[in-house]
Amino acid sequence: MLRELSIENLAVIENARASFCGGFNVFTGETGAGKSVLIGGVNAILGQRAARDVVRAGAEKAVITALFDELSDEVRKKIEELGFSAEDELVLSREIFADGKSAARINGRTATASMLREIGELLVDIHGQHDNRILMSNDNQRDILDNYAGISEKIDAYRERFREFSRVSRELKKLSEEVEIRDLKIERLTATIADLQPLELEKGEAEQLEKELKSARASAKNAELLGSAYNCLTAEEGEAVLELLKIAEEKLAKVEECEKAEELRARISAAAGELSDVADELFNLSDEAAEEREARLSERVSAIKTAARKYNLDADELVDYLEKCENELLELNGAGDLTEELNEKRHALAEEIKKSASEISELRKNAAKQLSERIQEELAFLDMPNVRIFFKLTPEKITINGMDGVELMISANLGEEPKPLNKIASGGELSRIMLAVKCVLAGNDGVPTMIFDEIDSGISGRAAQKVGIKLRELSGKRQVMCITHLAQIAAKADNHLVLEKNTENGRTFTKISQPDFSGRVREIARIIDGSGSAESVAAAEEMLKNRDS
Repeated sequence: MLRELSIENLAVIENARASFCGGFNVFTGETGAGKSVLIGGVNAILGQRAARDVVRAGAEKAVITALFDELSDEVRKKIEELGFSAEDELVLSREIFADGKSAARINGRTATASMLREIGELLVDIHGQHDNRILMSNDNQRDILDNYAGISEKIDAYRERFREFSRVSRELKKLSEEVEIRDLKIERLTATIADLQPLELEKGEAEQLEKELKSARASAKNAELLGSAYNCLTAEEGEAVLELLKIAEEKLAKVEECEKAEELRARISAAAGELSDVADELFNLSDEAAEEREARLSERVSAIKTAARKYNLDADELVDYLEKCENELLELNGAGDLTEELNEKRHALAEEIKKSASEISELRKNAAKQLSERIQEELAFLDMPNVRIFFKLTPEKITINGMDGVELMISANLGEEPKPLNKIASGGELSRIMLAVKCVLAGNDGVPTMIFDEIDSGISGRAAQKVGIKLRELSGKRQVMCITHLAQIAAKADNHLVLEKNTENGRTFTKISQPDFSGRVREIARIIDGSGSAESVAAAEEMLKNRDS
């Protein structure tokens, strides 16, 4: 709970410190003394937005520091989740600079405003002057009922499934809208894959093929020349050298009685043998497959270049493009299976949501009767004995909030038909209804500190007395702080803090004091009639002496 609050240079407060008890604390003071500034300081500590114009004129910055103790396990867990050590006490501080910037600290270590908010939600519940209007919203009325029913976790789980149902439904709708487009894509991808797959192209292959083709072309040219030379020596048709030499050798062999002819024949025979060897080597050097290899390579290189021009990609990019097309086609072809799968999932989620919504609705109905009765009991004590109030549940289309329309109905006077609260309740009635709701729900959350900023709006007399009693009763469960203008409420407090505004040297200063018994008598007497007359002093003394009754 909140034990100490220190404020420096916040609007009219130059330097003030307040200590709080664990029970019922009240703040009183003249209008404009700075009570709203005090609430603003607490809001700043809780991470709420702080405007730079709240910094006291002439000051560089405003500083607000708060000390909390008796930390719950939930608070300790949150502190550790945010990366801070959970000690026996918690110090939150906020600096608001005149240039609009701000700084936050948790136990002296730098933090963010959002961190303060996360922790603050578990520490303090502030009910501001205008928060009675919360009751005017049907959504808030439903939240009050759910809080009392203790089904927040169940509703969170339901909403998570509902969001999943919505996501699946959107995906199915999108798939349905894309059927025609998908068919066109499948046709295009199929044609592309049929065009590129036969190439069986690999990365780096095109460059290697160019090198091989260049080599093959050179080989083919050499093979042609070697073949021609070989044909000159060995051609079966025409006048081949070896054939002519053979004929010449045969002719010379028939020459008789001519030694020279025999010598020449022998030389021709030797030359024929040498040329035969040359022909054999020419045959071995010539590559009959060179032209065929050149043609094959030329055809493949041409096919790759044609595909590259067609798709405006280089050869390596064609490999990636083909893979992309194959994957996309696989995905599109699986869309039918996905649609069936999503339909099954959507149906299962729908059944699950319907069942959960029905269970939540039943829990709401059971809680609504109990909550209505308890609020009526509180209101009867708060001087609204004839009020009839209940939660009207109406079956509706299933939404993220379930299948119930929730509306708080009220009949403030006997004989009147109940009507929606947001249409007939007065300001004073709203204040007491909200207090009654807070009292009933006090045991349903772990927030240790409740701050009421003028919960007494629109009430007086006996009703104010009852509100004071109820706040004191509530302080037995929670630390309660209340800003009030009513003596009946101020007299019920365990701890009374007075805000006083003074002017010195043309500047306004507000200080916070914690008066003793006689000081409280004077302050309550001032509240009663503004003058502190003997009658009001006597009345104040009587109130304080009987504050437990």
